Amino acid sequence: MNGSRVMNNPLEILQTLDRHLPEPAELTVFGRSALALGFPDSPPYYGATRDVDGIIPVTAEEPDADFWLAQQATNADLKPRELYITHLFSELDVILEPDWQPRRVALDLPLAKLKVFRPATIDLVLTKMARGDEQDMEDIRFLLSREPISPRELEAAFARARVPDVEEIRQLFVAAQPKVLKLAGDTLP
Repeated sequence: MNGSRVMNNPLEILQTLDRHLPEPAELTVFGRSALALGFPDSPPYYGATRDVDGIIPVTAEEPDADFWLAQQATNADLKPRELYITHLFSELDVILEPDWQPRRVALDLPLAKLKVFRPATIDLVLTKMARGDEQDMEDIRFLLSREPISPRELEAAFARARVPDVEEIRQLFVAAQPKVLKLAGDTLP
């Protein structure tokens, strides 16, 4: 690892989970951990995030009891450092396009049993629109600077997105759309 990657909390969390897993498993990460692990040139502060958020596809088998025991053991091991893997959401609880799963990006990480993915960049943008706060807009700006997405592509993704049936999330998603479209226009060559 180079000097800018000295602290990578998400990697440490996943390596700890990997050690506790008795058999192979998959996890799709999102949030800042996906930015830290999924983009080799990400700013070092993404690696300082204190947790790993994951998406559990509804089409996949639910993680078995061994996975949940490994998650609990990971959290117990890392609790003194306040590092956690706690937010594991059903895909129905996250803003994503319905066909997000086949487009996931496999991450090349030093793990023995855990295969880790991140959503495609456009889906990561959608996940960041559930709050639409300044930090999320900064993260979206970073994503669009790494993989430019046209406003037209974003509008199509907004129309296809599966948004959780929570009024506040729906309102924040709609309110974030013009901000994200402006960011997309600003990042295009």
